[in-house]
Amino acid sequence: MHYRKAVVWQKAMALAREIYALASLLPGEERYGMRSQITRAAVSVAANIAEGWTRESARDKAHLLAVAHGSLSEAETLLTLCEDLGWCPRTDTVEARGLMDEISRMLTVLRRRRREVAQVEG
Repeated sequence: MHYRKAVVWQKAMALAREIYALASLLPGEERYGMRSQITRAAVSVAANIAEGWTRESARDKAHLLAVAHGSLSEAETLLTLCEDLGWCPRTDTVEARGLMDEISRMLTVLRRRRREVAQVEG
């Protein structure tokens, strides 16, 4: 299956679009600070899922899914800070938070399966 057909990748792309929309709410002076960091983290989730999907070995796939999961946690932490600072009202972040939760659950399952495959290969 091509990664574009994977629901987890599609949701990660939706999250990246949502984060870009939320980033427009940030103060102008944060263009090269928070805005840059949160959008890079969100894009990294989808990019690492795609890269991992195309790798040959289960170990490589598992590693890149772990990187994607780490980027998701980074994006979630940065979003929390944006909420805490009053830059992004919590009412505006509901969609992004829902996607983050779904993606996290999916990555947990995928990573668990990859670890099992890697143990069999290894």
